[in-house]
Amino acid sequence: MRAIRLLAICGVLLAGCARRPDADAIREVITAMAGAEKTPTPRDVLAHVSDDFIGNAGELDRRQLAGLLRARLPAGGIRVRLGAIGVELSGDRAIAHFDAALTDSSGRWIAEHRADLHFVTGWRRERGGWLCYTAGWTGPD
Repeated sequence: MRAIRLLAICGVLLAGCARRPDADAIREVITAMAGAEKTPTPRDVLAHVSDDFIGNAGELDRRQLAGLLRARLPAGGIRVRLGAIGVELSGDRAIAHFDAALTDSSGRWIAEHRADLHFVTGWRRERGGWLCYTAGWTGPD
């Protein structure tokens, strides 16, 4: 009986040490950045963005993204609802693509109160996790 308990404890410990798949880790980061569980702060989002981030083909760098987040996140009016997140892995790099519905109850940031966007994001393994180094977004076709 004691051997069975010891074996069960070892199994639980080993299961706890198992690394989650990279694609799932990236999905979890994107979901957290979008505020699925709590309203993210700019710091929460930027913790997953590389220092050399480039957004929408050079329209936005990390510093500009930080400013945008500081201006819009505290207002609390913008909500993000994510669609399915597809992840394509290639070694220490990945591409994630997803649709997101952004709503703004105040109309202050999104004039129509809603924007449907398609995102394509680039990720790389860095600092023991996955960081977004590029992102592009487009509206509906």
